[in-house]
Amino acid sequence: MLETDQTKADAGLLDAYSRAVADVADLVGPAVSAVTVDGRGHGSGVVLSPDGLLVTNSHVVGQARSVDLALPDTRRIRGRVLGTDPDTDLAVIKADGSDLSTAVLGDSAHLRRGQIAIAIGNPLGFESTVTAGVISALGRSLRSPTGRPIEDVIQTDAALNPGNSGGALVASSGEVIGINTAMIAGAQGICFAVAANTVQLVVSEVLQHGAVRRAYLGAGADMVPLPRRIADAAGITSRSAVVLHSLVADGPAARAGLRDADILISLDGHPVTGPGPLLRLLDAGAIGRPLQLRILRQGHSSS
Repeated sequence: MLETDQTKADAGLLDAYSRAVADVADLVGPAVSAVTVDGRGHGSGVVLSPDGLLVTNSHVVGQARSVDLALPDTRRIRGRVLGTDPDTDLAVIKADGSDLSTAVLGDSAHLRRGQIAIAIGNPLGFESTVTAGVISALGRSLRSPTGRPIEDVIQTDAALNPGNSGGALVASSGEVIGINTAMIAGAQGICFAVAANTVQLVVSEVLQHGAVRRAYLGAGADMVPLPRRIADAAGITSRSAVVLHSLVADGPAARAGLRDADILISLDGHPVTGPGPLLRLLDAGAIGRPLQLRILRQGHSSS
């Protein structure tokens, strides 16, 4: 049977794909450690600096102050938890070691759907496990262990093996584009990773402040649709906003004169189309400074 040009081309693509995955596994695998808490709760972690700065999932370390790390080079060392951020399911660890193999965080803002995604974990502490697929979707929202939505989540079909939580999601360039955080059982292999740019923010905040600082509104918020006539009358193009409820007595929202059932449509000139966008705007930059809010109250717009 003669081999067609198409068969040869497909074989070449498959071979190139295999080489790309193998090269990434060789490059990043040594920087992915196993993380164990009190002999229980196996997960993975990614080494970001030679002196032992690691990132993993918050749900892997829980309330522990220290963890055991097993490196692919067979070293077993202790690690101190510098800080956790359950709102993004991330934790930062400082290992008691030096001259560690490292991985490089990439820029997740420039990812594309269909791009190769390689998941690397270390669930047993002896060697890395590798699965590969593609980025299925970008900008997903995933509920964190605290109930707060994690924004800008990467969805991939690269299977996550047990114990791979906290491991690396890697592009074919060898850069870590996300930290694997969850899989949906029974959903045909849908898996999620916290985007690298979120990881960078959390690591920076933990190193500087010991925790991730966020502004506080003091109110619950649910997304509501905005009828076109109301949006047009208010001079906005958004078709959704958030309705405030459960205001905390003497909280920032209450002190500003906001009430239950007020509809918040913008914050500092940025549209608030749902709870996720509102939480993104309430970052550390909003702490301690006045914010301009625009609301709808009984169908009337005010600032």
